[in-house]
Amino acid sequence: MTEFLKDKLALVTGASRGIGAATAEALAREGAHVILTARAAEGLEAVEDRIHAAGGSATIAPADLTEGDSVARLAAAIGGRWNGLDVLVLNAAMLGTLTPVAQIDGRELNRLLTLNLLAQQALIAGFDPMLRRSPDASVIGLTSSVARGPRAYWGAYAASKAALETLLLSYGEEVANVSNIRVALVNPGPTATEMRAKAYPGEDPATLKSPADVADAIVEMLRTGFETGHLLDLKW
Repeated sequence: MTEFLKDKLALVTGASRGIGAATAEALAREGAHVILTARAAEGLEAVEDRIHAAGGSATIAPADLTEGDSVARLAAAIGGRWNGLDVLVLNAAMLGTLTPVAQIDGRELNRLLTLNLLAQQALIAGFDPMLRRSPDASVIGLTSSVARGPRAYWGAYAASKAALETLLLSYGEEVANVSNIRVALVNPGPTATEMRAKAYPGEDPATLKSPADVADAIVEMLRTGFETGHLLDLKW
C-alpha cells in the first residue's frame, strides 16, 4: 500500500456491493477518504466497517439517485463538509430485463434511463464545482462492451451505456482546457457480480474475475495517470 491518495476525497456510487464496494475499499487502502453511496444503508455499513477495520477512512451517504432532488441534496451535504472532490466513480446502474427492443417495457426503460443516464448527469452537475476545486480530479464511468457492440436483447442497457459514454466524454472535452479534471471509462468485462449472474444465470462465477480485480485495475490507472477519453478495457 503506497497511500498515493492520502488526504484525497473520493465518492463511489453503487458502493454497497460488487465493483463499487471493491473500488471503495481499494481507494481507502491507498489513503483516500471515501464517501460511499447507494440505496441500501445496511450494505454501505458493511463496506464502511471493512474499510475501518483495515485502517481506512470512509463515510456512508445512503441515497436513491433516482429520487427527485436526491443528487442535489447529496452534493450540497458533501460540499458543505469538504472543499474539493478528487475522485468520482460513477458505478451505480441497473441491468433491466433482457428482451427484444419491440417488447421493452416503457416504465422499466424510464427507470433504467433515470439511473443509468439522468442520475449520472445530475451527479456531474452536482459535483462539478467540487471537482474543479481539486488540483487533480478524476471522473471514472463504468461502462460495458455492449455500448459499442450492440447485442440482441440488450438494447435498453446498451443504449443507456452508449449514451453515458457520450455524456461523460463530452464533459471531459468541455473541462479539459479550463480545469484539472480528467475523464475515463472502464469496461470491467466478465466479472463475478450480481448483475452478471442475472444476465448469465448458468455461468460459473469461479471462472470470472472478481470485483477486487477490477478495483485494483482502476487504482492502478489512477496511480499511473491517464488522459481524458481513456478506455480501460478489462475483457479478460
